[in-house]
Amino acid sequence: MATLLYRLGRGSMRRRRLVAALWLVVLVGLGLAALTLRAPTASDFSMPGTESQRAQDLLAEQFPAASGATGTIAVKAPEPGLLGTPQGQAVVGQLTQEAATLPGVIGAVDPLTAQAVTPDGRYGLIQVQFAEGADKVTDEQREAYEKVGAAAEAQGWQVAPGGEVLNTEPEVGSTEAIGVAIAAIVLVITFGSLVAAGMTMLNALIGVGVGMAGLFALSGVIELTSTAPILALMLGLAVGIDYSLFITSRYRQNLLEGLPRDEAVGRAVGTAGSAVLFAGATVVIALAGLAVVNIPFLTVMGLAAAGTVTVAVLVALTLQPALLGFAGRRVLPRKLRGTFDEGRAVAPVEGTPPAEDRSGFGFRWARLVTRFRLPVILVGLVGLGVLALPTPDMRLALPDPGTAPVGSPARVSNDLISEGFGPGFTGRLAVVVAGDSPEATAAAVPQVTALVQRTENVLAVAPPQLSPDGRTALLGVVPKTGPTDAATETVVDDIRGAVDGIQGADVLLTGVTAIGIDVSEKLSDALPVYLLLVVGLSVLLLMLVFRSLLVPVKAALGFLLTVAATFGLTVAVFQQGRLADLVGLDTPGPLVSFLPILLIGILFGLAMDYEVFLVSRMREDFVHGDTAHQATINGMGHGARVVTAAALIMISVFGGFVFMEDPIIKSMGFALAVGVAIDAFVVRMTIVPAVMSLLDRAAWWLPRWLDRALPNVDVEGEGLRAHLAEKEPAHS
Repeated sequence: MATLLYRLGRGSMRRRRLVAALWLVVLVGLGLAALTLRAPTASDFSMPGTESQRAQDLLAEQFPAASGATGTIAVKAPEPGLLGTPQGQAVVGQLTQEAATLPGVIGAVDPLTAQAVTPDGRYGLIQVQFAEGADKVTDEQREAYEKVGAAAEAQGWQVAPGGEVLNTEPEVGSTEAIGVAIAAIVLVITFGSLVAAGMTMLNALIGVGVGMAGLFALSGVIELTSTAPILALMLGLAVGIDYSLFITSRYRQNLLEGLPRDEAVGRAVGTAGSAVLFAGATVVIALAGLAVVNIPFLTVMGLAAAGTVTVAVLVALTLQPALLGFAGRRVLPRKLRGTFDEGRAVAPVEGTPPAEDRSGFGFRWARLVTRFRLPVILVGLVGLGVLALPTPDMRLALPDPGTAPVGSPARVSNDLISEGFGPGFTGRLAVVVAGDSPEATAAAVPQVTALVQRTENVLAVAPPQLSPDGRTALLGVVPKTGPTDAATETVVDDIRGAVDGIQGADVLLTGVTAIGIDVSEKLSDALPVYLLLVVGLSVLLLMLVFRSLLVPVKAALGFLLTVAATFGLTVAVFQQGRLADLVGLDTPGPLVSFLPILLIGILFGLAMDYEVFLVSRMREDFVHGDTAHQATINGMGHGARVVTAAALIMISVFGGFVFMEDPIIKSMGFALAVGVAIDAFVVRMTIVPAVMSLLDRAAWWLPRWLDRALPNVDVEGEGLRAHLAEKEPAHS
């Protein structure tokens, strides 16, 4: 593997104009395809096979007029009782007529007709039906809907349009650019060269551009959820910068050891590139593995992110060597460029590389950690255990308007409905009764109504609406508690249990709240299976890379520590509200239901990144003759600076998404930033060298039969060294 990548790196540098031109053609071509083929993203979270989804499909078939997006306009009169007066009825009637004539709307129901008025006559709800689903409602239609009620507001009424029609795609704005800017500063400090930093950033941005353009070009045939492009952008930027950083750093080190530029590039891609390839493979496999959960929107998110990571790896292994060829010796700090003549280092003695400096922070930190390895391991485990304490209290749910940013239209409407009608009206349920005949349905509806009304914490059951053929009935159910309240989940389970024995008709419970509960339950059930898959995968893959039993086990256990501590911190901030102001969170609440499983997949890949980059150098030095203890110190000494820079870059990129208003993206950015910080600085750079020092030579033990069975991927470059040794006479 290392020899193949060595040849790829040298070839890319020597044919750098062709390589750069090819990537430019790919970028422009996919960009044009994205502009012409891009389709809107979806904001719904469907879950085939669940009761709530079967009910939704049945409603779309039996009530086609109601299959479009819905809106709810909450109105509040200036004083109680006004809705019951002719003056108030005139205002509401005019408002209802205005809503009914909006572009894209096929009808609106007066609150007095629907009896959606509070007993004090001050609050009312206007139901609005759109012709198209929320994903197909245009920005112009949505903007007109948000502006409805100007005349009523001029008379002192409060009008708050809300509902699923306001679900929009999160927008990437200037706040995310902060993370990229910080990443650029870290690169400049790390390299001491604007050229090296700019080239690394350019390489990553080209990779992200290609990946995102390809993703949007496919959106016409594959339905993307609104969060999928954001996740792909997050990971594409982070790993793209990191992978280019590792190859550039090894190239600079090779230059300082006196190698010609083409040889320095070849060896950088052959060694650091091997680590990039396997690290990228772990990220891709973990993300693609989300498909085993069999949840369509999660599968699309995982594959979209995996695609951008794949592009980042290809760009790092091909375009980065080409850019290094264009940059020449300018990748070095200015004070070191004078010691080079046409890319060759002038050593004090001909053919003798400069002595290695082992006084840097990485070497000092490694010696300190390995000296006090037992206390370091103990303190690390206790500290991560404390951070993980809130994890058992984690609750999952799909986001609802109650957690939207304060002041947003969705939040204003939600708060006004809760104020007037109670929190249950923001998360209404729907019971679908489907019989083989109109008579069977008519017989079942009264039984279902009575059973649901007797269910604890049910506030009201609306009269049934019948489909045109009379075989399907729809009953609205209002719980006493909000959509993400634990008591509402109990209500859903109780209703399903109560109507389970109805004869002659199928009774299904659905609604946005029920769908969210079903999604969360299915994801919770899939979480242990996926975690076992990911941990098992890490052990097998690292066993192949490092040819060791204990190193993969140690890596997997470290990953579990990272996940537990990250979950604990995320629960403490986003669910329990501790230090929520620091991340701009208005209202704490349950974590979005797919965050844990997505976080496991992403953090696994990123954790293995740092494991491969650090431990592969330890393995390389151990194979080449160093003692296990010295190899551990060397691996940390050579890798600490670069891994620190890589982690800071990832934290900066992910942290930039914390400033977005969307609570889903905010929590994802926070969890990923925290997870990377914990894994890189606490687990990989502190606990790992301490454990490696404790294990000593046993860390690299592998049974002979297993050693013979495993293919040799040569990450440490032993085969490459032999290949280069054969060529040495030709260079002398």
